[in-house]
Amino acid sequence: MQKVIAIDGPSASGKGTVAARVAAALGYAYLDSGALYRLTALYAQNQGIDWTDESTLAQLAAELPAEFIDGRILLAGDDVSAAIRSESIGMGASAVAALPAVRTALLQRQRDFLSTQGLVADGRDMGAIVFPDAELKIFLTADARIRAERRAKQLGLPLEGIEFERILSDIEARDEADRRRPVAPLRQLPDALLLDTSALSIEESVKKVLDWYHKK
Repeated sequence: MQKVIAIDGPSASGKGTVAARVAAALGYAYLDSGALYRLTALYAQNQGIDWTDESTLAQLAAELPAEFIDGRILLAGDDVSAAIRSESIGMGASAVAALPAVRTALLQRQRDFLSTQGLVADGRDMGAIVFPDAELKIFLTADARIRAERRAKQLGLPLEGIEFERILSDIEARDEADRRRPVAPLRQLPDALLLDTSALSIEESVKKVLDWYHKK
């Protein structure tokens, strides 16, 4: 068994916030694996590289000049914490994550976050591929419209109208892309506990994960 809590789930489900708070409560390290794919997409975009150019993207991913410092995400020394959270970069992350060579390039980088301290890792294949021997595996999800509302609030946008419908459409499109990709498709594993946060607050979701972990 690995001293890992692996939290997988779809875009905007709140898994990142929950994972970070669980890690803080336990004194564990935290891995936002999705950030690595978003960083790869942003880095490629900045260099004019197409998100379908698998060999070039894999090389970029292997050499990604990324740092996680005090809650900030740096790319080549620039703080891109906000830039990588845009919906367009989210779709780019989905595109590059579907490429086997990119996933291989980032696999060991993710595993390197594991230490005796313990780790909470969130993403889409943490339990299936990156940490298959994790102590606790959770599939965290929520209704697509609820997730769109959360993302809109995060961006300071109204919960109706054209902009909101675009956010909802993007989330649904990414869900479909993540489910259909041939490599490590997004799905609940047989040994993963289901946590639907549609009607739960962040605090309630965090408590649920901690309760499950302490019962292991």
